[in-house]
This record gives sequence, structure tokens and C-alpha cells, in this order.
Amino acid sequence: MTAVEPHIRDAWHREDKEENVGSPRYLIHTLGCQMNERDSEIMAGQLETMGYAPTAAEDEADLIIINTCAVRGSAEDHALGHIGRLKQLKAQHPHMTLAVAGCMAQEPKTIAWLKRHAPHVDLVFGTHNLHQLRRLLDEAEQHEEMLVEVWKSAGDTLAEHVPSRRKQGVRAQVNIIYGCDKFCTYCIVPFTRGRERSRRLDDVLAEVQALAGEGYEAITFLGQNVNSYGHDFDPPVDLADLLTRVEPIEGIRWLHFMTPHPRDFSQKLLEFIGQSHKVSRQLHLPVQAGSNPILRRMNRKYTREQYLDLIARARSVIEDVTFTTDIIVGFPGETEEDFALTLDLVQQVRFDSAFTFLYSAREGTPAARWEDRDPVPNPVKKDRLNRLMALQYQISWEANQHLLGTTPVVLVEGRSKKDPHVWAARTQQGKVVLVERETETDLTDRFVPVRITVAKTFYVAGRIAGEPLNAPPRRAKSIPMW
Repeated sequence: MTAVEPHIRDAWHREDKEENVGSPRYLIHTLGCQMNERDSEIMAGQLETMGYAPTAAEDEADLIIINTCAVRGSAEDHALGHIGRLKQLKAQHPHMTLAVAGCMAQEPKTIAWLKRHAPHVDLVFGTHNLHQLRRLLDEAEQHEEMLVEVWKSAGDTLAEHVPSRRKQGVRAQVNIIYGCDKFCTYCIVPFTRGRERSRRLDDVLAEVQALAGEGYEAITFLGQNVNSYGHDFDPPVDLADLLTRVEPIEGIRWLHFMTPHPRDFSQKLLEFIGQSHKVSRQLHLPVQAGSNPILRRMNRKYTREQYLDLIARARSVIEDVTFTTDIIVGFPGETEEDFALTLDLVQQVRFDSAFTFLYSAREGTPAARWEDRDPVPNPVKKDRLNRLMALQYQISWEANQHLLGTTPVVLVEGRSKKDPHVWAARTQQGKVVLVERETETDLTDRFVPVRITVAKTFYVAGRIAGEPLNAPPRRAKSIPMW
């Protein structure tokens, strides 16, 4: 999955606060990718079936769960620092239960650190057994010391029909495949999330049908390697087969999926997107590097030439397709020639945007050993990152100029945090759109056409050009069993 800069997304508020007076309170801090966000929704659903109600204040919580990310060192440091700071709060509220979950909890080094430095933690569990949260909390309450229950393997079965508390609105995320089999040499995910396991097609369809019935209109399918969905079935199926079944479901307007691996992007999937009326024409294709020697060291399993061929084939069958990507700078052994090839690839593809990262060694991966033997000095890494970002920013600005005068449909996310007189929205391709607030009508979670009049590097802006395409969303208070 695409990593994001570490930040905390707290558990959301319910509108029925009066119904929760006297209930125990929970707070989930989520770091990392969309898979972690979805895991937090599943934990929240279980907690609310147990009688818990959410809170945004740590000192009000009876239970705090830190849902951790192990993809980048900064995310790990953030999580460990937060856990350490909670020691004083736990001393003040000894009845509070403190739990650590997520990818970091799957790592032996994290468990060792917690036992040594954070005895105030009551429960540690991983990504494979979060659906057993009720039992885990019951057992932790009976233990005087930290309870650690981390499964090394998820097994062959997938838990279905687990309670889930999704965020209010019209957007929903749906897991379709878990784990990763690629074993990129810089990545810890296969060791924390396990091998690839696809959900049954009928189970995914039933979940999407239920979500459409509850008023969700924009669905994102999730997986560490989402476009290898169904390869483990007999006979195998393609992600295109799933999308073909989902496309006709009434009520669903937008379909997205993330994160795909370039090697597994089939021609069948490209052609389906080209004729689909609902699937986003923005493809996120993490390239990571533009040099074949570095791609081999990363174990990415494709070449520069194969990646560029995929881009060309996508452009030939998908009208108005756009691309985004992930790029790692300063991988062990990266030379100036290697980096120049990355810049050249960016020039050729002309990504709409890119997530760019300085290489960060993950303990337990092959590349971590190379970092000691063949490192790229930090000043060199930073210089290369700055040059890459300068190039990408120019390309992003030029790409946004093409939107001037167009009228895309956008999904309004709410008021802008920087300017309450402006709506923040996104196009189906993920472009940030700032929309003038011309009336007091609440447009949150509404699909509206917007005429683009301003194009900057990181966003475009415009005015509403028509009536909303959907009614105000329903605010369901049920906890769907998914």
C-alpha cells in the first residue's frame, strides 16, 4: 500500500451521543495506510457491539488502541513516542486499557521494546486476529501483566461478517485481498500482513450490495497488491472479473482500487477500465525507481521497459488516463546514473503526482543489510529528493493547466480547514478541488459539477456549475456486519 506521512486519524464522532451516556469510551489512533484505516473501522464495530462509545479525548477513554504502521521508520518512531507519552495518563487512570495493534505489533523487535520500555501497555495483538477483539480484551483484563497474542500466520480462512463502524458519508473502503507475495527487498509488509489471500467474490459482492443499500456511493477496493486479486482461486479470476460484477450495482457512482503492482496489471483489467463508466481513470502505479539495476535490487520483478510499456498500453485503451506513483530515493547502491534514469522516466510518463520518499531501512528486510554496506549519504539523498520534487512539481502544475475551463464532477469532502468559506473536494481522479461556497447549503458528501477557473501545482479551484447529482446522504446508526 501507499504509505502516507505519519499522522493521527482519531476515531470519529457519533451523532447519537445522548444514547451513549454512561457507556465505556474508546479511542483508536490510526497511523499508516488505508488498510490500517479499514482495520480500525473493524475494531470500532466490534467495540460498539460490546457497548463502547467513541471519544476524541484520551483522558475520557476507558480503552485506547494504537493501530500502528511499520512501513516507514518515521511512522514507527511516532507510534513508540505516543505509547511512551501515555504512561503518565495510564498512571492517572489505572482503570484504562491500553492496547497496541497493527503491523508493528507483528514485529518481534516491537514486542521486545514494549516489554522493556512500556509495561503500562495491557494488550498487544496483530493484524491477523483483530476480529477477535472481544476475547482479547476479556483475557487482557484477567492478566496482571501485558498480554501478547500475535499470530505468525493468518491461516487459510478469512473472517467474514465482522461488525464494522464505517465513517459517515458516501465513501467506503472494502478489503478484497490481504497480504503480499512480492517480497520487495525494502518492504516489511509480507512479514507483518502475511501471504496473499483473496476474499471470495460472492462475499465482496454482498458487502458492496449492502453498502449501496446504506447509501454509500464511492467504493475503494483495498489490498497490499490489489490487482493480484483472485490469483489464488481455482480456477483463477482477475480483478476485472470482480469489477465487471460490481459495475451494474445501482447506487454506486465511483469505483477505485489501491494499491496495484505494475507486474500484475493485466491487459484485461486495462481494457475493462477503458470501457467502464464507474472505475477511476487515474491509475496509481508505484514505480519506485527508473533504473533496472535498482529495480532488480528492490526485487520489483519488472524492468523499466516493461513499466513504460504498461503506461503506453494503458494510454492506448483508456481515454484521458492519468498516472500517479511512489518513488524511493537513495536506495542502497543507487548511483547518480541510476537516479538520472529515474528522472528520465518521470519526464517520459509525466505523472500527475508522486509520493516521494527517502529510503528508510526496515529491520528484517534484505535491504537493511545493504544499507550498512552500500549506503547513499544523507546529503546526497536529500539533494536527489529535492531535484525529483522540483521536476514533479513542474509536471504537476502543467498537468493541472489542462483542467482549466473543464467541468468535472467532484465529491465534496467538507469545508476547507484553511478557509471555511471554501469547500474542499476531489475529482474521481483524486485531484484536490477548492470550490467557492456561494450558499449556506451543506454540500458535504454531495457530487457536484464544478467549472475549473484556477490551476495551481497541488490543487485546482472553481465554482459550482450545476445542481448536486445526489441527495444528502443518509446518516445510518446501525453497525453493518461486515
